[in-house]
Amino acid sequence: MVHSDSDPPLLNHYGTLLCHSTQCDEPQTRVTMEECQLPLIDLCDLGSDDEMVRRACAAAICKASSEWGFFQVVNHGISSQLVDKMRSEQVKLFRAPFETKATSGLLNNSYRWGSPRATCPNQFSWSEAYHVPLTKVSDEACYGDFKSLREVMTCFAAAMSELSRLLAGILTENLGHWKQASISNICDETTCFLRLNHYPACPISPEIFGLVPHTDSDFLTILCQDQVGGLQLMKDSKWVTVKPNKDALIVNIGDLFQAWSNDVYKSVEHKVVSNATTDRYSIAYFLCPSYDSLIESFVKPSIYRRFTFREYREQVQEDVRKTGYKVGLPRFLLKGSEDLTTTTTTTESNTRLYIPSITAKS
Repeated sequence: MVHSDSDPPLLNHYGTLLCHSTQCDEPQTRVTMEECQLPLIDLCDLGSDDEMVRRACAAAICKASSEWGFFQVVNHGISSQLVDKMRSEQVKLFRAPFETKATSGLLNNSYRWGSPRATCPNQFSWSEAYHVPLTKVSDEACYGDFKSLREVMTCFAAAMSELSRLLAGILTENLGHWKQASISNICDETTCFLRLNHYPACPISPEIFGLVPHTDSDFLTILCQDQVGGLQLMKDSKWVTVKPNKDALIVNIGDLFQAWSNDVYKSVEHKVVSNATTDRYSIAYFLCPSYDSLIESFVKPSIYRRFTFREYREQVQEDVRKTGYKVGLPRFLLKGSEDLTTTTTTTESNTRLYIPSITAKS
């Protein structure tokens, strides 16, 4: 396949890794994955006049976060028209010449492609992305010639932010944290961000990742994806493929919520597999706290030691720099907690999952 001048030189980078890698794991052969239907939750029920319906919806959100770490939501308040406009602008952005994307400083100079720290093919991501802090979304100077993107992305980011805080509030109240700490009080626009993803078609090998296996270093993530598919997650110790739903957004729990909840909620490993013939586009919203926010469990005994978001990010970055891989929460386990993680996870999710009181939306 001949790539257009808009695509980054992914093939060149990947070829270099193949030639020079001596410590790479053996390539994983692509196998047919079981397709799963994530728990589907209708958020319209949160606005019901029937308290039992509201409570059941909140309980479904908490149960999915505990049992799956992933769920999908419909009637989420983000119109299909806004999603379509955002996707159209996103495609237009990524179809710009690679030189423009790499050198013009667009979107806070946040353009990234491939995996700069990869030392072997299994650490390489066949993708490109923009990482845009919320504080820069409305900054006119960030958009260059892509002025029509600014208005759409500002509306889209605001809608995703509102939805993320609604869901985080429900999950927090379920833990009994509502009066002790509120997500809204510690999450900061300077650390929350949108990531615009493009996965170019990759016909050269079915083993290449679009995005390497990982967990998210945030409280929760909301994903708006197209219908191409490719998202896979770990469920019951095996990879399963997520079936796209054009009306739904996908929500997944991040590492910080797993630590905060003492493993009640699960931050699940996931990845994107490349597509041989079709480009894939997605937009992810990451709900993050301010860098100095303290992350600790309100349940004792705690599985993880206390840490700040800054400390967590720095540790993740150090591990990636040294090994090419993210380690994540296992770095923060308290001594003796290793044996508790499996038993506590089951016990906590069975005993602490209760139905919060949700008032009807106006």
